[in-house]
Amino acid sequence: MKKIILSTLLLTTLFSFSQEHFSGINTSKRVGILNANVNPAELNNLTGTYEVNVFNFSTNVSNNKISFQDLLNGEDIENKFFTGSEPANFRLDAIIQGPAFAMKYKKWAFLINSAANIKVNAIDVDVNFGNAVTNSFLGTAQINSNYNQRMNAATWGEIGLGASRTLFENNFHKFNAGATFKLLFPGSYMNLGVDNLNGDITNIAGNVELSNANANVNFSYSGSLANNYQDSSNYSQLFAGGLNGLGIDFGFNYQLKEKIDEDLDEATKSKSGYRLNTGLSIRNIGSMKFNSDNNVSNNYTLEIQGFDSLNLNQFDGSESITEIEDVLISSGFLTKTSSNSDFKIKLPTVINAYADYHIHNKWYVSGYMQQKISDDSENDFTTIQNIYTLTPRFSGKHYEVFLPLSQNEVSNFTTGFGFRLGGFFMGSGSIVTALINDSTQADIYLGFRFAI
Repeated sequence: MKKIILSTLLLTTLFSFSQEHFSGINTSKRVGILNANVNPAELNNLTGTYEVNVFNFSTNVSNNKISFQDLLNGEDIENKFFTGSEPANFRLDAIIQGPAFAMKYKKWAFLINSAANIKVNAIDVDVNFGNAVTNSFLGTAQINSNYNQRMNAATWGEIGLGASRTLFENNFHKFNAGATFKLLFPGSYMNLGVDNLNGDITNIAGNVELSNANANVNFSYSGSLANNYQDSSNYSQLFAGGLNGLGIDFGFNYQLKEKIDEDLDEATKSKSGYRLNTGLSIRNIGSMKFNSDNNVSNNYTLEIQGFDSLNLNQFDGSESITEIEDVLISSGFLTKTSSNSDFKIKLPTVINAYADYHIHNKWYVSGYMQQKISDDSENDFTTIQNIYTLTPRFSGKHYEVFLPLSQNEVSNFTTGFGFRLGGFFMGSGSIVTALINDSTQADIYLGFRFAI
């Protein structure tokens, strides 16, 4: 078990992935495919008639224990991870958006895009369990976890087909509705869930034993992540499973237009901009089915009674979830309750709401909310977190600078900085707090697109 937890930390350091991608620019007044990824109804607000996305990349890590300064100072990360009383959490997330194209035609707009997703998470790790396993001490610690501790990772690719329509428009108001249908290509998956673990851990000079214990245990894996969860190349299997899932995003958009001169021609009126742009969307409704040759989803009950104990040092050196499962099975303490060779993983469904207000001249301010409607404790889905962001912005036609201020469910408060110059943009939702205080999040994004 010690090796399991330490491996998660290594993965976190290696990938440095967050969960609001493109923070600050995703509600920009320069409307493009990034905005449509938050709300497909934004397609009818494209800055140009045509939009081409060349390449976008966003990667982020957030946690609730270890700060950016802790990593730079080389502090004892293992001990730091298990401080306090609340469970330890990591959320790692990366997205690569490849070629995409969008266009407007009369009251309609259309989109085709592509993306690859990587998620690696440690969810609700019991700090008492972690301290007992990783720290050499003389004594016994009681573990009473009434939640599901999970290690979870997933990779998949997707192709999106979107459409939106302007439902109503006059010189003052505009209403749009849109949807994006996602074709999902599951790559690889693994999940280790230990639910309601109760027991005693005895650690004497590094010899760690678990006794008087019971728990519900889930092992699920598919593809390359079953073989080695430390090898970064195993996270590159993004479209390996072929087309095997569907998802959908849908949303609504409202604009209160700027006051304009009635004598202007219609083309000029349509480019006059807005005083207020708002939207509401529900994203990531759907699931995907993993079905590689090594597919497994096994549920067990763990029970250790009497004078029996499980030697946790056996897990040192384990590099795969299958090795961990084999060790537990050979111990004789697991009883299988169910097994499936094919399993579905639900997407992390969220509600997005936002409003962008034109203050004066080139000054804007936007508010953004991401609210999950899924349960992190379930074994059959990937995770996402709740986020609230306020972004003041100075925005011209060919340039833009912005300062996102966010409250994140896992990493708490962060402040970032970003800019747009022509079709190129770059930013971070946490760079400011990472440099000036003990931020527990680090992220970066960049990309290039152009409108015609």
